[in-house]
Amino acid sequence: MFLSKPFISKVKGSIQPLSSVTNTIFNNNKCSFTTTTPTKHLSLNNNTTKIPNVNVLLRPKKSPSTLNKKIDKPQKFFTPKTENKMQVIDPSEYTHPFFKLPYEQTIVKIPDFELESGQVLKNPQVAYKTYGKLNETRDNVIVICHALTGSCDVEDWWGPLIGPGKPFDPNIYFIFCGNVLGSPYGSTSPITINPETGRPYGPDFPLTTIRDDVKIHKYILDQLNVKSVEYVVGGSLGGMHAFEWAFFGKEYVHNVVAIATSAYQSAWLIAWNEAQRQCIFCDPNYSNGYYTEDKKPDLGLQNARIQGLMTYRSNISFQKRFDRKIMKVKEVDPKKNNLKSLNALIHNEGNRSLRLDNQKKRKPLPKSQYTKENLILKPYVYSAQSYLRYQADRFVKRFDANCYIALTRKLDSFDISRGRFESVDEALKSIQQNMLVLTIKSDGVFCVEEQEKVVKNVPNSEMHFIKSEDGHDGFLLEFQQVIDYIIGFMKKITPKYPVGQYKLTEDNKPTRTSTFGEVEVEDDEEETEDKSD
Repeated sequence: MFLSKPFISKVKGSIQPLSSVTNTIFNNNKCSFTTTTPTKHLSLNNNTTKIPNVNVLLRPKKSPSTLNKKIDKPQKFFTPKTENKMQVIDPSEYTHPFFKLPYEQTIVKIPDFELESGQVLKNPQVAYKTYGKLNETRDNVIVICHALTGSCDVEDWWGPLIGPGKPFDPNIYFIFCGNVLGSPYGSTSPITINPETGRPYGPDFPLTTIRDDVKIHKYILDQLNVKSVEYVVGGSLGGMHAFEWAFFGKEYVHNVVAIATSAYQSAWLIAWNEAQRQCIFCDPNYSNGYYTEDKKPDLGLQNARIQGLMTYRSNISFQKRFDRKIMKVKEVDPKKNNLKSLNALIHNEGNRSLRLDNQKKRKPLPKSQYTKENLILKPYVYSAQSYLRYQADRFVKRFDANCYIALTRKLDSFDISRGRFESVDEALKSIQQNMLVLTIKSDGVFCVEEQEKVVKNVPNSEMHFIKSEDGHDGFLLEFQQVIDYIIGFMKKITPKYPVGQYKLTEDNKPTRTSTFGEVEVEDDEEETEDKSD
C-alpha cells in the first residue's frame, strides 16, 4: 500500500547489543526481541569467499577534519539524548569492506522498518554522517542527499561546498547526509546480512523507493532530536529525494534546493536503466544475482557503468577533452591469445578477456606517429575509449552489481504524484516550500523542460542555469556556480544565518581525486592516460 505522506511508525522496545543479530517482531506497535547467534558471512552459499580489497580506495589517514574546528563565536548548542532506538555498529563489526570507504561515517541498527511495498526490513542498518551541532531550538539543520553511486561522505564529492565559510557551514548548521537503502556503503542493501538467513540479501533484497529512504532518514533525525529542517539539498537522485522531503510539509522542511533532477523518472531514463541492467544480466557470472565475492559479474557492471557515463557527460565535453587522440598499446602475439591473425587481434581490441590496453601510465601518441603502421596494421586505442575503460575498472572496485540493479529500479519507481495526485503538475502545486532549482542546458539525463515544469508549478520557486559543457555531471564539477547560487538563495531566504561569500582559488580547490564524485586531480596529459590494471 502506498502512503500519501511518508510515515514513521512509533514503536516501543530497545535494541539488543550488536554482539548478536537482533530480530524485532511488531504486533500492534509492540516489539519483542529474539537473539540469535552472530553471523559474518559474505557468501550467498556455503562456500568460503574472498573479501574484496578496497584499501586502494580508502582515504589516507589525516588530522581531524577542519569541519569541526573551534567555533569563533560562542553559541548555545543542543546535545541530543543518549538514549534512543538506534544502536551504533562498531567498525570492527562491519560485514563488508565497502562500508569503510566513506570516511568516518556512522552505521546504526534500528527497529524493524516497513517499506512502501508493505515488506518489512528486519533491524535494518542506516549509514549517515553529520557535521556541526544542533542549536538549542534544534532547527539549524541541513539535509544533503547524495547521487546514485554516491555516499554520505559529502566532503569527498562536494568538498568545496561544505566547511567553515562555505554554504554548508558546520559553524552555523547541523548537517546530515544519510546513505540510501540499496547502496553498498553501509545502509541495508543486497550486500548486507539478512538476519533471517545469516547471508547477504543478494537478489532477495526487496524493492526500496525514494519515499522509503526519506522515511528512514527522518527516523534517524527524530532519534537525533531534530525539530525541523531548514534546507534539504540534493542533485540528480539526491534531487529526487529533496522533492520527496518536501512532502513532510513546510512546518518540518522549510526550504528545498533541487539540482539537475526531475519530479519523476522519465521514459528515457527508464530505458537507459534497462539497458544498463541488461549488461549485468548478460554476464555469465551474474547467476540470477546469486553470485559470490570471488566470482562477481564485473564485466557486466563495467559495461553498465560505461553506458551510464555516456549519459552523464556531453558530446562537446568528450570532443574537447579527448578529440581523436590515440593511445599506444602493447605488442601482443595473436597466436598466444587464440587468434589466427593480426586482423583478428585488431578486430578484438577492447575485448576484456584480451586486455590489450592494460599498460599503466601511457601518454597519447604524437600526431607524427599517426601512420598506416600504427593505425591500420596494429591495434590501437582512442583516448576516449581508454577513459571509459579506466573509469569502468575503477568503478567495480567500489560497487556491487546487485546494488546497482536495486538503485536503478529505485530510480524507475520515482514519481512524486504516485498515490497522491492525478498528475505531477498537481503534486508540484501542493509544494509550499521555497525552492531553488538549478539546471544544466547540456544535461542529457534530466532535460531543461522537466525542471521548467517544476518552477511553472511550485508557487515559491526560482530556476537558474549552471553553465557547463560537461552535461549532467556539471553539478559535481562547476563548484563555484553552485556555491554562488546556493549562497544567494540562503541570504535571501534565511538572513538570520550569516552565510558569507566563498570563492574557490588555486589554494582551496580539491587536492585529491574523489572516490564517489567526479573530481579528478591530475594534469591534462595524465587525465587521458589508461591506468587500467
